[in-house]
Amino acid sequence: MHMSPTEVFLLALLIVFTAPYLVWRFARTDYWAPLVVVQIVGGILLGPGVLGTAAPAYYATIFTPATIGSLNGIAAWAVMMFVWVAGIELDLGEAWQRRRETGTTAGLALVMPLIAGSLAAIVMLQFPGWRGPAGATWQVVLGIGMACAVTALPILVLFLEKLDVLRTPFGQRVLRYASLDDVAIWGVLALILLDWNRVGRQAGFFVGFAVATLVFRWIMARSTERDRWYLSLIWLAGCGFAADWAGLHFMVGAFLSGAVLDAKWFDREAIDRFRHFVLLAVMPVFFLSTGLKTQWNVGGVSVFAAAALLLAASVVGKLIGVHVAGRLLKWRPGEASIIGWLLQTKALIMIIFANILLDRAIITNATFTALLLMALGSTMLTIPVVTPRLARYFRAAAP
Repeated sequence: MHMSPTEVFLLALLIVFTAPYLVWRFARTDYWAPLVVVQIVGGILLGPGVLGTAAPAYYATIFTPATIGSLNGIAAWAVMMFVWVAGIELDLGEAWQRRRETGTTAGLALVMPLIAGSLAAIVMLQFPGWRGPAGATWQVVLGIGMACAVTALPILVLFLEKLDVLRTPFGQRVLRYASLDDVAIWGVLALILLDWNRVGRQAGFFVGFAVATLVFRWIMARSTERDRWYLSLIWLAGCGFAADWAGLHFMVGAFLSGAVLDAKWFDREAIDRFRHFVLLAVMPVFFLSTGLKTQWNVGGVSVFAAAALLLAASVVGKLIGVHVAGRLLKWRPGEASIIGWLLQTKALIMIIFANILLDRAIITNATFTALLLMALGSTMLTIPVVTPRLARYFRAAAP
């Protein structure tokens, strides 16, 4: 039966939204694999590495170039909105007030897994198939190292909500540590993407962005909240376009467009509802588009071996960094372990980061797949490992 492009596109959407939800609901995976993780896994299974291999004719019928192009457009806008909200939610003022504690913890929680991940990348580069055609050695090593170090702030918020500690002093501490690491990943990305042939254009972007920010903040401060939401989306699209035109990537512009806005300009509940809406309505399309990029060209065993190496570097490096911070800051027993595991949450932000490296041909599809598997593993470990530790911690703190 011949289907029109619109029918094929809608059938793809039907699969994207239905399959992960049914698995999540009926298999009751929420404890060890929240819906967002199931959706990412679903994207992998629907990609060329699995569905494309098992049923190539069916895959080619549903995921035509036109369908993939449409899905990628939705995915780009979805992830821009998601990163924009993450930028708004950064509370750098609170981090500055507690800068010694926050800086020490965030710094060690970032540097130690960055070093461990970079060493793992050096090992991987001893073998062919991991470096992209446009990637210099330092870009690949730094990119993989940073992917091992990052914490996904938006998903951490969801997990803290699930654990019922988001609005507690403990939860706010964890968010402060993660927020600085969230800033760092975009700074590192800008460094990796720095193009010396276009450095003048990139410098012009930052100068223009600084001036435009002053003007836009003046407008926002004098607008109603209803207008602020619409104006902010215009601002988001403009910053994304300008950053991409400068050669930095539209995700850098999306994050910066949110980071320069004040969270107090928006109702907290409205921000939460918007984030949940984006996750519900459009982010599943991004997860599918991510899955469509997974490949097993180097060989399944090699990809899984690389993923295991990166997962070990990520987990061990993060735990060492946070435990050292706990010793220096004299935390209570058990705090470092809980915080270290909470900061393991990597899905989404790390996947976005790896997507950009892949789009710029700095890493290969095989490296991207290994990083994706690492992100899924570290994120799926978070809730099962933290839940019993957190219960013991609060029981010990009770009078």
